[in-house]
Amino acid sequence: MNLTRATLEKRAISYFAAFLLIFGGLSAYMSLGQLEDPEFTVKTAAITVVYPGASAEQVELEVVDLIETQLQEMVELKHVYSMARPGLAIIKVDIQNQYWSNRIEQVWDKMRSKIRDIEDQLPPGAQKPGIGDDFGFVFGFLIGISADGYSYSELDEYVKKVRKELQVIKNVARVDTWGVQPRRVFLEVSETQLSQLGISGDQIRNTLRQQNLVIDGGSTDLQSQRFRMTVTGEFASPEAIGNLPIAGVTDLERAQGISGDEIIRLRDIATVTVGYQDPPTTLMRMDGRPAIALAAAPVAGVNVVTVGQDIDARLQEINAALPIGIELEKISWQSDIISDSISDFMVSLGQAVGIVLLILAVTMGLRVGIIIGLSGLVFAILGTMLVMSIMGIDLHRISLGAMIIAMGMMVDNAIVVVDGFVVRLKKGMERNAAAIEAASLPSIPLLGATIVACMAFYPIFASKFDTGEYAGSLFTVVAIALLISWLLSQTLTPLMCVMFLPDPKNEGDKDPYDKPLFRTFGGILDRCIRNRRIFMLFMVGLLGISIWGFGKVEQLYFPDANRTQFMVDYWLEDGARIEKTTAGVAELEMRISRSMVSARSGLPESLHWSSGGSTAKPSARAMEDHHRQIPEI
Repeated sequence: MNLTRATLEKRAISYFAAFLLIFGGLSAYMSLGQLEDPEFTVKTAAITVVYPGASAEQVELEVVDLIETQLQEMVELKHVYSMARPGLAIIKVDIQNQYWSNRIEQVWDKMRSKIRDIEDQLPPGAQKPGIGDDFGFVFGFLIGISADGYSYSELDEYVKKVRKELQVIKNVARVDTWGVQPRRVFLEVSETQLSQLGISGDQIRNTLRQQNLVIDGGSTDLQSQRFRMTVTGEFASPEAIGNLPIAGVTDLERAQGISGDEIIRLRDIATVTVGYQDPPTTLMRMDGRPAIALAAAPVAGVNVVTVGQDIDARLQEINAALPIGIELEKISWQSDIISDSISDFMVSLGQAVGIVLLILAVTMGLRVGIIIGLSGLVFAILGTMLVMSIMGIDLHRISLGAMIIAMGMMVDNAIVVVDGFVVRLKKGMERNAAAIEAASLPSIPLLGATIVACMAFYPIFASKFDTGEYAGSLFTVVAIALLISWLLSQTLTPLMCVMFLPDPKNEGDKDPYDKPLFRTFGGILDRCIRNRRIFMLFMVGLLGISIWGFGKVEQLYFPDANRTQFMVDYWLEDGARIEKTTAGVAELEMRISRSMVSARSGLPESLHWSSGGSTAKPSARAMEDHHRQIPEI
């Protein structure tokens, strides 16, 4: 069946299809998920085992070797790395590249099963292995909540309230905290008193373990009702811990000739204080003030820009209700970056249409330029977005880049058809016949050229490595756009030519290519053909130069980030206290603050900085930083 003839004969259906294309494309654009990067799988997991008191050699021989031997039974394994340090083992697992998102969860389940099989073989004192395999989870919205004049516990209460408000926002999948200082109750015991009274540390620990437990007290029946019995004795306050009698002291006192009626309580030999975990494992500051970070992650495949707008609106309400001294600032906001990318694409689309209109208006006329711009670019982009919505492809830097690449090729099909229609019309052919012949004759060559252009990107899609998973939509979107442009060149483009292009002026048998531009091009082509050997040698030389020059091009998988922020990694020697690390970072913060004061006129008002410190080892912490992206400056 001839598509062009069917389009011209069934115009009512053609108009309705064009309307559906416009409406469906615009609706798809509004509903497409908008992300910064396409979703991809991080094929790395980290296994950590805490073995208190063990040396690095013991950790290596008793823990690391056991886990590595078990993991090597997995056929999916690519590499395994390990690090043994006193009291801690860290094993990093890399899975083979062909296991993408649709298969990686099964691999992680198999790995967890392998680890569970050897848990009973770990040495006494070694804790249960911790497994982290969700490093691909992207927290796109980072918020710093700082306090001036408040304690960490008071700040934590406000952070919990903010977190609850963010968790109920539509399409927010997860909200995590970072930099929270856990509260602790400390018992400071005099070793001298313990020695004099003959009390051991185990007695104190056993006393604390046996108290404040939640146990089932049973129940009692009264007539037709059953009442639950509750055991009292739970600690109502930290001070109540000091009133706890030490178990087993009475027998010791009798042995020493001391009256057995005397009860020794914890407060008699220890000072009970309330504080925070010491040393802390994480510390964070925002603009030099103590802070806690909130990291929010959107649901997969949603419009992150809309999620960011919803979070913005809720944060404005929350910020207005916060007391003076509690400040809420954005650290990183993914929706702004995505919105800028979408805006840049729309600007690129407008520029492409404008360039097409300008060039074709000069060479072929304004109406021809408008028809090619609409049918070859605008309608093709709308159709591409409609198919992307059906196939579940989101808008991100790869799909947007693919559409920008395809823009330069999409207009080719429309140009050939429109130019052929104009030439045939000037030769006196009937309008419908001219449109059918202009579209049908070159249809197969145009389809072949379109497929060749699509297949140029196929190796990226066919790659089994991470490149194929991350950038595979480059081929898919380019192929969709070019094939739709070919389809439109066989249907909508000739229909628009028949409808909007006027009949040519009667110029007799004048050659339509007898114009200065075509004569100049014909002269150059004639000289190249007459001197074809020299011309071919020249082209071979250009090919050699291009091959040599390609080797000088810098190769990067990811281009440099264009975010208006930067991050500084600050590492000290192994074993350094977190307080020392924090002091060094504080000095950097003071320098930033002084620079802002001295150069305020040249810096934006919205300039902020945040810092985070951790006691983790660099090799383990680097993965967590990549996962959470919180300790930024």
